[in-house]
Amino acid sequence: MQNKRVLLIVNTKSRSGLASLPAVHQAFLDAGFSVIVPLQNDERSSSDLIREKSAEADLIVIGGGDGSIHSAGPGLLAAGKPFGIIPLGTANDLARTLRLPTDLDGAIGVITEGHTARIDVGEVNGHPFFNVASLGLSAELALKLTARKKKIFGPFSYAIAALRVLARARPFRAEIIAHGRHAHVRTYQIAVGNGRYYGGGMAVHEAAAIDDHQLHLYSLEMTALWKLLFIAPDFRAGRHGAWEEVRIEDGRHFEVRTRHPHAVNADGEIVTTTPAIFTLRPAALEVFVPVL
Repeated sequence: MQNKRVLLIVNTKSRSGLASLPAVHQAFLDAGFSVIVPLQNDERSSSDLIREKSAEADLIVIGGGDGSIHSAGPGLLAAGKPFGIIPLGTANDLARTLRLPTDLDGAIGVITEGHTARIDVGEVNGHPFFNVASLGLSAELALKLTARKKKIFGPFSYAIAALRVLARARPFRAEIIAHGRHAHVRTYQIAVGNGRYYGGGMAVHEAAAIDDHQLHLYSLEMTALWKLLFIAPDFRAGRHGAWEEVRIEDGRHFEVRTRHPHAVNADGEIVTTTPAIFTLRPAALEVFVPVL
């Protein structure tokens, strides 16, 4: 991997991005890389920077959290080059899915070792996502969970925001179309996962993997939200599908319709509204991963 050109994009607004940038830059120089660090501002997204500079690079490295990687998704797909992740966010669920080290030296070491794998990418109404896209509780949580709160409270910000969302939650009616079947449901949340982890370590499904060429849908259809207290522990292991109040489906194409538009959250960012079409791009990207 020596003498390779790396396009380094670090989200300096992420939890530890600004403080980490000099060390990350120097580590790649010490490993024998040529490093391209584009000038960032609020007017250009990371995808814009990738489209502008990727022709000059052999690989792309994103430093930040799940939101930073999500923002880079369209550019990464357009560039078609291998990319690496330096986890600098609050939850780092994609890094957890890929079993990446969370320390700087370990994460950079994975990239310099040069071992890669191909991963799937989900899309909702044409917007790519890595972890999960959802409507209902998670979308409300994304609206409440500001960057400022994540920076101040770190991982605890999820619990604080979740308590506020749950206190005001109400079920909504939706139509789920899967494998040609139409299900009319009353639900608190519909989520479609591509990777394994989301929401700070919850599992989409116990068998989910980011290279299994499947999307995994679940819908929370309990009659009372207090039942979520009993189901919640199984979300950590992805065993929530064992409960009769949770509908689950696997596939590559889902549609969700609602009477009124509902915000759709993808990897922590509100990107579109219902009606929502969820699709899969199998083996769409090449990413640096540890040798297991």
